[in-house]
Amino acid sequence: MTAAASSKTTSPVRAAIYLRISQDRELDGLAIERQREDCENLAKFRRWEVVETYVDQSKGATDKTKKRPAYDQMVADYHAGRFTAIVCYDLDRLTRQPRQLEDWIDWAEERGLQLVTANGDADLSTDGGRMYARIKAAVARAEMERKSARQSRAHVQRAEQGRPPKGVRPVGYAVDGKVIRREAVAVKAIYAAFDGGASLRGIARALSGIKENDAAKAEQVQGVPRLPNHSRTLTIERNAKRATEGLAPREVPDDRPWAESTVLSILRNPRYAGYSVYTDVKDRRSTIQANQQKKAELESAKGEPVLMVKGKRRAWRDFIARDENGQLVKGKWTPLVDEDLWQRVQERLDDPSRATNRVGTHRRHLGSGLYLCGLCDEPIRGASRGYRCKHGHINRTGAPIDDLVRKAVAARLCEPDALRNVPATDSPRLAGLQAEIGEHRAKIARAERDYDDGLLEAADLKRNRDRSNEAIARLEAEIRSLPRGAVHIPVLAVENPAQHFLDADLNTQRHTIEVLATVRLWPQPRGRKGFDPASVDVDFGDQVEIPVLAE
Repeated sequence: MTAAASSKTTSPVRAAIYLRISQDRELDGLAIERQREDCENLAKFRRWEVVETYVDQSKGATDKTKKRPAYDQMVADYHAGRFTAIVCYDLDRLTRQPRQLEDWIDWAEERGLQLVTANGDADLSTDGGRMYARIKAAVARAEMERKSARQSRAHVQRAEQGRPPKGVRPVGYAVDGKVIRREAVAVKAIYAAFDGGASLRGIARALSGIKENDAAKAEQVQGVPRLPNHSRTLTIERNAKRATEGLAPREVPDDRPWAESTVLSILRNPRYAGYSVYTDVKDRRSTIQANQQKKAELESAKGEPVLMVKGKRRAWRDFIARDENGQLVKGKWTPLVDEDLWQRVQERLDDPSRATNRVGTHRRHLGSGLYLCGLCDEPIRGASRGYRCKHGHINRTGAPIDDLVRKAVAARLCEPDALRNVPATDSPRLAGLQAEIGEHRAKIARAERDYDDGLLEAADLKRNRDRSNEAIARLEAEIRSLPRGAVHIPVLAVENPAQHFLDADLNTQRHTIEVLATVRLWPQPRGRKGFDPASVDVDFGDQVEIPVLAE
């Protein structure tokens, strides 16, 4: 066979194109298209067949914990044999992680992967290209770390000088720290209402223009004005700026109701009391560590303890900047509330007695995540009218089930040996599990705040909630399986524990049930109308017949 004939039968190299941009501020896709054009021209020049183009729009590659869906799919497709070559605009478009680069270099050396860049700087098919790629990745990583340190120091310096932080402006203040009167009135009213006993929900409803039917609740939020949702206001302001720059406006979100989490973030923000804060989310941990180090240095120099801000919610206060003497720094802007009011609000927010059935996972059902499915022995979920098993085994109306469980537990509390076989854990694993649950609940809260600020879509919020709630359910199930010992139930300390249990809030009832009993639900027998008490098994672990309290 001639050389010419052989070249005709040789299959072309199957190549993938990878395109990425960290942040497409204009959302017009032009930056990606410029990369695409250069990469396609290079593939054409090399006579490679492009079988797939992977695009990660507004996805950074610096943080290894951040997901890049298109990149991950490309890696999977490479291992599946879809292509043997990759074209990207620049090496740092593909990755900024030295470990990821080493993976590609290994595949180039061991499996013949060809990887080239449109700017001609890297070619992993040669030893010189691989050396250059490693050097460039190391230099880029070092520069990224230096840049991050410079930015963090600049943010800290601004805070220490009492200058307004950069970023999204808070309600009531412009970016330069000037007071926006209409919003400032609302902020002051929010603090006054909460200090006067109003709930986060009531304040959020008042800001949304929703009238309270209850006279007492209406009086508590009487001074809170109707205010457009802050995300909508920010978008309108940004569009005005874009218009002056000759740019097309972006879509303005609907004026949706205010969320309780947004009200909470306003009440927690030290800026409203005039404190200078450092708000760079990426470096909050380093800020706390810096404050702790400064405290240690001052104590060492003075030879005596230095009073720093303490409290249950230290993280909120630890972001307040401090001067060289460890004193809180006041900002160069007009406070909207006085320090005493802000501190009173923090104390009320920190009060454990504020815990309700809407804390954490926002339980609304007595047995959600607590009752077990009798068929698969997994926790059941709350539904609109009752309970359902995620595997479809159970779909029951909740009211008669909860009524039976409450009466059974109340009857058990009337017994003199109610704690005979109480399953309360003394396992050292408990603290770790509870900490993990707290982390997942914090993730839910952060996702809700990001949604309120317009940083997350509704689908992303739901996905984050579902993932965290599933993890919480697994961890709670593990807690229930831990080795047990004796425990004290607060309701037993009262004169009539059964009645106290029946009158208690949802969280107290759930805790008491969890400690005393295991509740399993079975499918309602087919063809039988009405509620069947035998389909609910309340097991107190002692095999003692417990009479249900009469009406």
